[in-house]
Amino acid sequence: MDFIKRAGLYLRQKIGRTLLITLVMSAIMIFVLAGIIIQNAAIQATNSAKNAAGTTVTLSANREKAFAAMRKSQESASSSSSSSTTRPSISLPGVSITTAEKIAALSNVAGYQFSNSASVNASGFTAITTTSSSGGFKGGPAGDTSTQGDITISGVSTTAAETNFKSKAYTITSGRGITSADKNTNNVVIESELATSNKLKVGDTIKVKTTATTSKTYEMKIVGIYKAKTTSGGAAQGGPGQQSDPSNTIFSSYTFAGTVNGDSTTVTSVVYTLTDSSKEAAFTKAAKKLVSSSFSLTSSAETYALLMKPMKNVQSFANKIVWVVGIAGTIILALITVLMIRERRHEIGVLMSLGESKVKIVLQLFSELFAILVVSLVIAGVAGNFVGNAVGKQLVSQQTTATQTTTAGAGFGGGRGGGSGAPTAGGANRGTMTATGSQVQTLKTKLSGSAMVELGGLGLGIIAIAVVAGSTPIFRLKPKKILSNE
Repeated sequence: MDFIKRAGLYLRQKIGRTLLITLVMSAIMIFVLAGIIIQNAAIQATNSAKNAAGTTVTLSANREKAFAAMRKSQESASSSSSSSTTRPSISLPGVSITTAEKIAALSNVAGYQFSNSASVNASGFTAITTTSSSGGFKGGPAGDTSTQGDITISGVSTTAAETNFKSKAYTITSGRGITSADKNTNNVVIESELATSNKLKVGDTIKVKTTATTSKTYEMKIVGIYKAKTTSGGAAQGGPGQQSDPSNTIFSSYTFAGTVNGDSTTVTSVVYTLTDSSKEAAFTKAAKKLVSSSFSLTSSAETYALLMKPMKNVQSFANKIVWVVGIAGTIILALITVLMIRERRHEIGVLMSLGESKVKIVLQLFSELFAILVVSLVIAGVAGNFVGNAVGKQLVSQQTTATQTTTAGAGFGGGRGGGSGAPTAGGANRGTMTATGSQVQTLKTKLSGSAMVELGGLGLGIIAIAVVAGSTPIFRLKPKKILSNE
């Protein structure tokens, strides 16, 4: 073990050089540790937010299968008749409430939202009319008014869980929103512009008529008034000439919308919020066993992706810090070792002439750097967390709160006719939905024992590679040649 004693004597004798190498290695260890701390914090934040984001799974009619059935029907019709003037249409089945509730009883379900909608005509009050400058189309019914009304009833379990209310695009300004207590009632929430233009207030009653040939009138009680801050929720429905102003959307319980449609046993879609995103696949597999192939279960991970974008960037950057600093540190220490060996050629030659093995000489160099590494780890342990916290905050602050706009495609309605003879209009579920999510903007950096162990392992690897690379010339030299060149 003489090489260890020699290593200690050398470090004490060359105290200036020892301090210089200690500073260099401490800087390397501090930045490597900062990268490890940031990386671990980003991973922890990612996992926490993944579970907190609450992945949603939507149960609705399988549109692809419905379109396939429509095309098959068209082919059959064209083969049996030379000409056909029948307008192509699809029929989307409604989701059984009984089945939906069975799925809601599965494990990992934090909550669920029923969605239903109906198209009706205003009775005793006037719908908001919007004129488009591009085509002059009005916002009321156009074309065949027997199938498309000027008012959309959007049935939900609660307005608090509805997309536009969650994103603050719609806010309650008077009264209250729809809650689970409104089930099987005719309570509704109307838009402020509709209320103002018709001088309506909370507590008033309004009437609507179904669009069927034999219309039926329903009376509704206003329990709340909301303000639509954006027109995206009422995007054009049905194409030109059938634009619907968002002020013409009335929110009610899903049961009332079903009653208007003439079918109180089904809804258009159901959105399930999961407690644990990692168990999404298991939930989807179990839910599929309870529904037929006429329905589809789709997961929406947009919110999670939005929340995690800055954390993914930080995690990637931290990983690069570890690799870049580790590689640079290895190169720097290898160069320092080479310079040390050149200056100590005489010492190495004397040791080899006295019979000391080359391996022990290399171990002496390793012991010297190992002793410096221990001191550097202590310094890094003290300063690394502060550096990691500062760098982490700077990285996260560069990420901004983003707004993600997703297109809801053709919506959930459009084909399933109720007893009123009207197709479901889709309500707020159609058109463009704006989902605003506040990205994760805090990074809780913490120095852990596992981080120090990982740093120590990387440090050992760095000095081992540096010593082996720097001391390679020793194995090619002979004592006589070393001393004769002095």
